[in-house]
Amino acid sequence: MIDEFAKEYLHHDLRDIRETMLWKLDGLPEYDVRRPLTMTGTNLLGLVKHLSITESRYFGEVFGRPFPEPLPRWDDADHDETDMWASEHETREGIIDRYRRVWAHSDATIGALAIDSPGHVPWWPRPNVKLFNILVHVLTETSRHAGHADILREQLDGSTGAAAEYAHPQSDEPFWAARRATIERAARAAVARPGDDGFPDAQD
Repeated sequence: MIDEFAKEYLHHDLRDIRETMLWKLDGLPEYDVRRPLTMTGTNLLGLVKHLSITESRYFGEVFGRPFPEPLPRWDDADHDETDMWASEHETREGIIDRYRRVWAHSDATIGALAIDSPGHVPWWPRPNVKLFNILVHVLTETSRHAGHADILREQLDGSTGAAAEYAHPQSDEPFWAARRATIERAARAAVARPGDDGFPDAQD
């Protein structure tokens, strides 16, 4: 009984966070979902592409149920992190639709197997796993990238939250300027020392 509860609990959370990832693209123009927003090039559509590849392998070949479509692999010699961004030849719709097909394939694997069903992850130091390990791993990975996506989307238009119905209402710029100023004052006060500006000297 507890095994089925644990499997459904983890699966439910995974289904929710997948939808969050796609919601982060909603309403944005094509350029904004693709353009690099950090020094290392992190971008919204690339995160979705990366997660589709990751999930397809973990719920596919790990359990002898490979995803039926060819996908790039991060362990290919010529990989060069092409799973983290979309080329000009890849469409937003194509990447999203493939992610949804990966969900369906993963969900079939999760539904068919018991939570203690064995799997094998050859790229892990301890490769022998159970479905439980992979559910936790993929949920953690997807949640981590959803956090990245949340920050990226906030940079673009101020939208935050896990879904449209929970999105934080946008306040005007003076509100957020005052919020940032309050946080900045607190940060400076926390490190201030008598007689200086609160910041270490260059030689410190």
